[in-house]
Amino acid sequence: MVKKESGMTKKLRKEKKSYIFIVFLLPALAFLILFNYVPMYGILIAWQDFIPGDSILSVNAAWIGWANFERFFTNPNFWQLMGNTFFLCIWGFLAGFPLPVVVALLLNSAVNKRLAKAMQTIFNVPHFISLVVMVGMLYLFFGTYGLVNNILEAMEAGRYSFFLEPKAFRPLYILSGVWQDFGWSAIIYLAALSGVDPALHEAAVIDGATRFKRVLHIDFPAIFPTVSVLLILAIGGLMGVGYEKVLLMQTTANLETSEIIATYVYKQGLTGMSLPGYATAVGLFNSVINVILLVIANTTARLFSANTLF
Repeated sequence: MVKKESGMTKKLRKEKKSYIFIVFLLPALAFLILFNYVPMYGILIAWQDFIPGDSILSVNAAWIGWANFERFFTNPNFWQLMGNTFFLCIWGFLAGFPLPVVVALLLNSAVNKRLAKAMQTIFNVPHFISLVVMVGMLYLFFGTYGLVNNILEAMEAGRYSFFLEPKAFRPLYILSGVWQDFGWSAIIYLAALSGVDPALHEAAVIDGATRFKRVLHIDFPAIFPTVSVLLILAIGGLMGVGYEKVLLMQTTANLETSEIIATYVYKQGLTGMSLPGYATAVGLFNSVINVILLVIANTTARLFSANTLF
């Protein structure tokens, strides 16, 4: 005769499982605190006239209040930096976020699964190309004597200086970024689509539903929770564009459109006059905007869906 477990035994077993979970969670939590939260005390130099090489809490570092922030807000290039950053981020988001969703839905609904897997592999390859190699490829294709200009010259259209024209920087940056990352981003949606019950598609086929209707009414609702969460994260990191690729593509001729907050922080904090306090203030301002966007996106998503971050 099988004995039933008492309520106390079940409670002890649940507590044991929770303790095991906590033990495995502790290393990750310790790493997060030590390397993500503890270094955050460095933002104090945003309110200091910090001297490079000195301690953050040194008595030599004068506290200057909001002077670094005021200096940035009154900078003649403030609106240009903000405009360039917003343009790259927003257009990069509008071009890059929907494409992986569409690609995942198309690959999942493909009849020839072998071809779909081959295409998925091809789409993933650009993600593993380093930024330096990527920009080098752009120079090879779009440089003054690159492949594209050679074709234009053969067509008697003349050569075009893509890296010297300010208006050509943004399309090159955005489209190359989309090409590099859309295949890798589609993997998350393909993983979500793998959990769709095939019986739903079989029933829809019997009812006479077309492939488009099956994608619209079965596949897309299945990945909608994933899309909503990733949308919130994407909006929250909208201003988080890095300086590396921009700096590699930047020339003195295209500074009008290529100078963004990230490159400005890099130049002010690590090169030239090296003003770490001022650069930290600018970077902190950028991070605050990201947090505000994250909260707004999460609050808005809560009105339409239960799939939110907090």
